[in-house]
Amino acid sequence: MDVTRTATGSAGVPVDSSGPPPDRSDTELWHAAAGGDHGAFTELFERHAQAVWNHAYRLTGSWASAEDLTSTTFLTAWRRRADITLIRDSALPWLYTVAGNLARSEHRSSGRRLRLVRRLPEPRSVSDHAETVVDQLDGEERLRRVLALVAKLPKSQRQAVELCLLGDLSLPDAAELLGVAEVTVRAHISRARAQLRVALEEK
Repeated sequence: MDVTRTATGSAGVPVDSSGPPPDRSDTELWHAAAGGDHGAFTELFERHAQAVWNHAYRLTGSWASAEDLTSTTFLTAWRRRADITLIRDSALPWLYTVAGNLARSEHRSSGRRLRLVRRLPEPRSVSDHAETVVDQLDGEERLRRVLALVAKLPKSQRQAVELCLLGDLSLPDAAELLGVAEVTVRAHISRARAQLRVALEEK
């Protein structure tokens, strides 16, 4: 075994440390990964993990949840790597969609847990060190308020918001992924923004 060309991945899977050829497209990497090339999938992960984490954070408002969602999204991608068709030679639209579906499932589960937590008494303030994280918590609370409102939007509007506003996809990419016209996506986003603006002003 040529140990100079082989490394062990995070899941204990041998990975070719010489690396794949440079500048391979997402489609090329995905086809290689579908054939069992762990190195190609590792490159896809390194290329898109930060974007998926950012998207997951905007969907959940939680650093820990974003970490979990990112891991689960790529685990799902590896398991389904042979069944995926990429949009405009990019893996991100599909990865964003998976993360969104996972986030909604987690939201339903966390909602049930939250109802139980609300029945518990409020904890006493123990020390002043919590002031150091007030800004972060305030920001996350505002984000959660927006996400709660997004979750109540009609499905077509919610999908457009998650992909284009939370996921940073272009209108053409979102339109192709959703199977609708670009003008339809634009209209969904416009209506969603109006509804969110009104809902936030009423808070």
